Amino acid sequence: MKKITVYPEAIRRKSMHYCAGCSHGVIHRLIAEVIDEFNMREKTIGVAPVGCAVTAYDYFNFDMSEAAHGRAPAVATGIKRVHPQHLVFTYQGDGDLAAIGTAEIIHAANRGELFTTIFVNNAIYGMTSGQMAPTTPLGMKTTTSPAGRNLKEMHGSPIRVCELLSGLDQTVYLERCMIAGVKHINRTKKAIRKAFKYQLEGRGFTMVEILSTCNINWRMSPVAANRWLQEHMPAVFPTGIVKDTGE
Repeated sequence: MKKITVYPEAIRRKSMHYCAGCSHGVIHRLIAEVIDEFNMREKTIGVAPVGCAVTAYDYFNFDMSEAAHGRAPAVATGIKRVHPQHLVFTYQGDGDLAAIGTAEIIHAANRGELFTTIFVNNAIYGMTSGQMAPTTPLGMKTTTSPAGRNLKEMHGSPIRVCELLSGLDQTVYLERCMIAGVKHINRTKKAIRKAFKYQLEGRGFTMVEILSTCNINWRMSPVAANRWLQEHMPAVFPTGIVKDTGE
């Protein structure tokens, strides 16, 4: 029998704490697979966020650092400048990156820092019980917008981070993907591979935004959440390459 997949060396064989139906486990595996394919496990350093993935260092089988809430880009900047030959990435959610960490990500991208950001966007605060996030779509109900996010209450519109960063000269690769079905998962892995490749070539700042589910705080079953993700999220956050100056 031909073996078509192997367990990645870059991820530990242990149970994860994530909720059933959560997308983080799939994304972790994609990152690990790409790192193994690049043969970079001994020269990779990841930066964990504050959020549901705060203990991501328990799952990846390479060096990891923990950052204060929103400060992963600052930590990654220091690590990459000290270890320029290493593959360095931040792993951040929408609350960590698009709220308290907005200034950090904008200025790191504007400087053209040579690390990659993996931005997991599930449109809600997952770890802290489902509050409205900067990326929450209009009309979506959360614990802090029980009637749905709306403009009349001056809740603002969902922030599209890729588009926000695309106008900065030193961003070379920005792509938005989605964890929903094999086709989209394969596309996400391809985007992560390209972002890491551009980083190692010293081209500039790279980021992959990944639309994902949070079925617990969305108050849905995993199947319903996956369906909702496919039917509603791309209308707010169009998937595809937002910027690629490296082709």
